[in-house]
Amino acid sequence: MSTLITSSFGYRTTAREATGGKDLSGRRMIVTGAASGIGVETARALALAGAEVTIAARDLAKAQEVADAINAQAGAKRVSIGRLDLADLASVRAFASSWSGPLHVLVNNAGVMASPLMRTAQGFEMQIGANHLGHFALAKGLSGALEAGAKGGKPARIVSLSSIGHRRSDILWDDPHFRNGGYDKWVSYGQSKTANALFAVGATQKWKDRGILGNAVMPGGILTPLQRHLSKEEQIGFGWIDENGVPNPRMKTTEEGASTSVWAAVGDELEGVGGKYLENCAEAGPWTEAEPWSGVLPYALNPESAERLWAWSEKEIAAT
Repeated sequence: MSTLITSSFGYRTTAREATGGKDLSGRRMIVTGAASGIGVETARALALAGAEVTIAARDLAKAQEVADAINAQAGAKRVSIGRLDLADLASVRAFASSWSGPLHVLVNNAGVMASPLMRTAQGFEMQIGANHLGHFALAKGLSGALEAGAKGGKPARIVSLSSIGHRRSDILWDDPHFRNGGYDKWVSYGQSKTANALFAVGATQKWKDRGILGNAVMPGGILTPLQRHLSKEEQIGFGWIDENGVPNPRMKTTEEGASTSVWAAVGDELEGVGGKYLENCAEAGPWTEAEPWSGVLPYALNPESAERLWAWSEKEIAAT
């Protein structure tokens, strides 16, 4: 096994620290779902380091509030907004087609977790539909802009937000949309997070010759609106909070949770590197039962599965 990639950062590194003091002036970046949660801190850290950041989100009012706050902090207009609903491919295509000029970094940050059975506008199961297929279509639509961004000398980067939740399920090839019943919100979430990791592998395989590389990120445990579908009792059961709603000390702040995304976007250690699964600002090792909340399972980085998922995803988005 090759040596894992590491950095000088770690578990408690913040997003702003993870920029490493870089001047990102002239770099254009998109962060999906950055109207709340760790996306806000991802966008903030990149913009305060000089990048031109577009927040792509469903709620334009909330996105504008975030953009205005970051711009005021930066003392310059570095953040703009665009409407993007990942659960509707028409919205995804409209956003991608409206983009002009090069793109250097795409952070596929938005996501839904453990939702009841819902369907996207195209009839996909919501979690794999929004978390994976929406982002897949977005990256496909922006691949020309990413290729243009790579012409500046450095590969363009795609950061795909996965999760330790990928351990709950490989891709359910026979019925990924649960059309035959048997829906389980955690199996569905696990499948979508496996898909996010496999997408990073697939994007690197497909697009490295175009100067586009992808890596997957496990941000860690953070209390954000991502938990909107979970009851207090469920969160207590998982050990995320106590009876009084106080977070487990192991939980990260939003600033800490955004650090690996930022490192994946700009870290020198990842220059020319793709197809990796990252956590705590380092490449993750194999998952083990002894350390169940970290590491990556082999099926989430399997190149054959990545190829199969890519072909399936292309068929899914082309059929709508």
